[in-house]
Amino acid sequence: MSTPVLSTETVGAAAIAQVSRRVQVLCKRYADRLPFHGWHHVSFVRDKAVEFASLNGSDVAVVETAALVHDVNYLVRRNSFAAAGSGLRRRILADAGIGTATIDWIDALVDEAEMRTRHRDISLEAQALSDADTLFKALPVTPVVLAHKYLAENGVSLRELADKIVGEQRDVHDEGFYFYSPAAAASYSRWATANLELWSCIKESLNDPTVERLLSAVG
Repeated sequence: MSTPVLSTETVGAAAIAQVSRRVQVLCKRYADRLPFHGWHHVSFVRDKAVEFASLNGSDVAVVETAALVHDVNYLVRRNSFAAAGSGLRRRILADAGIGTATIDWIDALVDEAEMRTRHRDISLEAQALSDADTLFKALPVTPVVLAHKYLAENGVSLRELADKIVGEQRDVHDEGFYFYSPAAAASYSRWATANLELWSCIKESLNDPTVERLLSAVG
């Protein structure tokens, strides 16, 4: 993935507030379609992305704005990649009066931060966004209270979700950049390791015919 061309502009507080209102309205209007990636997720990622951006010296306003629009693809198409939301994302940003160069930057860094394609040398802004979104995935409560909502939202099976999590997260974990922020790594790596081990065990268990019969019996 090529490095995005950075804008010399940032995003003002009024524009961020407008983007926030727009995304919140959309999340609430389509809440039944977003049980996992709804406003609760956006708010969490926004708050943590701002925290991580403040620590790594990146453009906090740009990171905050990117966090607000990073998952609008789920409003466009179920079970999609971030790029599917580019058109809607750019309209939301343009309607808030954000300049074209900064829109290009935000749109690119959302793609850059995506778990399935991110690498060790992504930009500082993408690192802050990625760490916030990754932390949501690694929270100990996520598989307990939210995983079933992901299944329902995206129309995938438990096996498909386990394959996705292990397939996307194992290498970045083992290669040492599951979190980019040293503070995030120090605070949350234990959670991330436990979560990945849980999903690895889930994936293995689904190959047991007795477990498969159990799941079929409980629906």
